[in-house]
Amino acid sequence: MSAVPPLPTRPRNRLRRLASPFVAPPVFDFWARKVDPTWTWERPLARVVGHAPAAAGAVTLTLRPNRHWAGARPGQHVNLGADIGGVRTTRSYSLDAPAGADGRITVTVKGVEGGRMSAHLLDPARLGDVLDIGPGFGELLLPERAEGAWVFLAAGSGITPLMALLRQLAAQGMPVPVTLLYWARTRTELCFADALRALAARHAGFDLRFVLTGEAPAAADEAGGRIDAALLDARVPDLAQRQVYACGPGGFVATVEALLDGRVPLLRSEAFTPPPRPPVDDAGTVAVRLARSGRDLQLPRGTALLDALEAEGLKPRSGCRMGICNTCACGKSAGTARDLRTGTVSGEPSTALKLCVSSAVTDLVLDL
Repeated sequence: MSAVPPLPTRPRNRLRRLASPFVAPPVFDFWARKVDPTWTWERPLARVVGHAPAAAGAVTLTLRPNRHWAGARPGQHVNLGADIGGVRTTRSYSLDAPAGADGRITVTVKGVEGGRMSAHLLDPARLGDVLDIGPGFGELLLPERAEGAWVFLAAGSGITPLMALLRQLAAQGMPVPVTLLYWARTRTELCFADALRALAARHAGFDLRFVLTGEAPAAADEAGGRIDAALLDARVPDLAQRQVYACGPGGFVATVEALLDGRVPLLRSEAFTPPPRPPVDDAGTVAVRLARSGRDLQLPRGTALLDALEAEGLKPRSGCRMGICNTCACGKSAGTARDLRTGTVSGEPSTALKLCVSSAVTDLVLDL
């Protein structure tokens, strides 16, 4: 079920179907935006209607999508796009709460060194901006009926989708026991600290522990140390009976998977950066033919195709840049490519490649 309640638009939809043969959407959008920048014929857009600090180097944005947005569920990402310095830039961000009754959503954005989109969104001057917005994607979702006991493991920005799930559970009266272990370098980098403590005060079944890696703990709900088996066993003695959701950087998630795979009844994880890539011995370049544009390029082996194409001045569609959202997927009609996440090599013809996590092994023909 979409997190955004459906709008009573059936008569308007019939009118749009009747008018569609006579309307050019770009022309309609051009004139409609003079009245309201979010009015479009079919393009999903969202206005930034709230911009508030969330933690050191992080902000929470409140977005009001237009009626064309397909919605998202707690735990999912959405792609947001903006023109920055004349370049169209798209990145994915997680909802940090279920959508409101009025359809508004919130995302919390952490600044990333060199991150063009995060720097853009952290600027308070962005209040009132209109962004492209895509439908929700991702599988870090609660089941229709939550049962048993749960553990949420978060590191850094990985708290964002888990916060949305916690708020979803809180709206249901916290029907299952949940333990949250949330790692950050310092307490100033903790997002939602006050909101999490308020949830813990209201719900006896919610056990909260902030785990700091860069400074000593100073509060009763703080601990220190990096994730390992001893810490998990000490903080969650019944871990073997718990269902576990984990989110954070690739290295953190890889550690969780290595520690818990086969030890718990359910482990669902999601990384917001690619996991450490297996070493590959790719060297040199290969010929890459772009079938639709007719271009021939020499691209380096061992480099993500998306990065290599951008270095040649191309701008393929992209989103999460970590192999989740499929925005950059394109057809491959010939050649062999490597999945940089796993090292797996595939030469099967007529397949789709995720450009952000694939590199060329042999000459390729891509549908670009």
